[in-house]
Amino acid sequence: MNSQSIKLVIEVVSSNWSDDYALKLDAYEIMGIKEYWIVDYLGLGGRKFIGYPKQPTFTVNILENGEYKSTQFKDKQLIQSSIFPELKLTVEQIFLAE
Repeated sequence: MNSQSIKLVIEVVSSNWSDDYALKLDAYEIMGIKEYWIVDYLGLGGRKFIGYPKQPTFTVNILENGEYKSTQFKDKQLIQSSIFPELKLTVEQIFLAE
């Protein structure tokens, strides 16, 4: 996989949430993927990753100087992305979409 051709990876969290929050985060960081989004629409992640009380969370990891800087978004917060600066969606809009 060529990280220069891959700008964004999106993972939807399932019962093996630790893979998304730890293993894949480390792997994509090493590969140099510019953004890694973790979509935890059921709030399955551990407290260390999504806080307490656990609730649906959208995490945007942006690669800066070879390391991910993570920002969590919840509820009506606008998602911020360096790849899509014009993005005007809230977490709620994404989680309620059918």
